[in-house]
Amino acid sequence: MLIFATSDKGGTGRSVTSCNLAYRRALQGSDVCYLDFDFGSPTAGAVLHISSVFQGTRDGGLHSYLRGTVAEPQQLDVWSESERNSLRARPPGAGRLVLVPGDAGGGEFASHPDVVGRCAKLLLRLQEEFDLCLIDLSAGRSYATEIVLAAMAEPELRSTVGRWLVFHRWTRQHITAAADLVFGEHGIIAAGANRGHDRRTLANSIRFVRTVVVDPNSPDLTSLRAPQVAWLRGCNEELQRLASRCGIGRTVVLGSIPLDPVLQWQEQLITDDDVLERQIANPRTVEAFTELAARLTDDQAWAGL
Repeated sequence: MLIFATSDKGGTGRSVTSCNLAYRRALQGSDVCYLDFDFGSPTAGAVLHISSVFQGTRDGGLHSYLRGTVAEPQQLDVWSESERNSLRARPPGAGRLVLVPGDAGGGEFASHPDVVGRCAKLLLRLQEEFDLCLIDLSAGRSYATEIVLAAMAEPELRSTVGRWLVFHRWTRQHITAAADLVFGEHGIIAAGANRGHDRRTLANSIRFVRTVVVDPNSPDLTSLRAPQVAWLRGCNEELQRLASRCGIGRTVVLGSIPLDPVLQWQEQLITDDDVLERQIANPRTVEAFTELAARLTDDQAWAGL
């Protein structure tokens, strides 16, 4: 299955959340491939602690492949390439975890039939090799999104299951921007329809993920004064109403990621060691990642939204 990850704008936590989802899904036993299509800022290597591709690769990444300068993009096995001790060995029962990095110093480039064809060929091959491929796209109305929409409309990929995760922070600005990214005049659905996608089918394949969500009922907020808690609850209710009006209410939300200091200050994978031994990350964050990772391919979960 192909999972496309996008966001209304930068700073939503899309890439770090996507990396954590890929990691958790691999721990659940799936063979997972992460493709860094964030052409302007390929940072998955930093999140996965692979210093050789910290800001992309110089050994033929996705930019080079799509432009036809290399026959195949570089692939890195995270379990053996990561320099973080807790990632250095593949845990018992875990599946493969492979990174296909973007190019260092790259940037956005326009869609072209040759680019689309190479993209379709790569996606077809990888979705046959891996249980799940997570494609991290550039934020907003990007060329990366145009390329994959066109590729998924190619005859060889029309029968392939593709799902979309749209990440947004839990604020008024991000809620409205995320809704416009999907439903707007030049949004994903309109752009997909222009490429030959069925509007209804494409719309049904899109779900939203809320990030940096503060739970006003969390026990972590016991240090706040009563008026502050009341204000937070009021804000949360207002945001719920706004999301519903914009068409991205609870029925189309696949999951929410709570505010976590580790994610806020040090964008990285959160391992069980970070929760149990080092005690720097919150258990609720791992629970959110684990549940969302399982729901990515759960047909019943998607159909029930």
